[in-house]
Amino acid sequence: MSELSNSRRKVFAPGSQIFEEGAPGAEAYVVEYGRVAVFKTVQGRRISLGTVLQGGIFGEMALIDDQPRMASAVAEEETACVVIGKERLTEQLEKAPKGVRAIVGALLGNIRLMGAELAEARVILSEPDKP
Repeated sequence: MSELSNSRRKVFAPGSQIFEEGAPGAEAYVVEYGRVAVFKTVQGRRISLGTVLQGGIFGEMALIDDQPRMASAVAEEETACVVIGKERLTEQLEKAPKGVRAIVGALLGNIRLMGAELAEARVILSEPDKP
């Protein structure tokens, strides 16, 4: 955790929105305690992509690939997070070999695509059969 020692800390009340799908991202988060729901909104419905618990990181993709947030995040209970700013993450990535950065970029593209496809599939599967 020494890399994060100069980072800020935020505490979110239950039900607090941490960030919204489609918003620009300037921070990533590491959960110290609590629970965060990550979800997409498809056809007006909230589709779960997962839950982030203690030690988990979320919100990092928007910092790495400069794309809007692919999902929303909400604290399900009181949650404390270490906040990692874009500058700090970029600084660490710049230390990585160019090939590693290219692989990370490709992986993020794949994850974004899979997240969108997963959310759409969950909507389709949850729809009642149509005559």
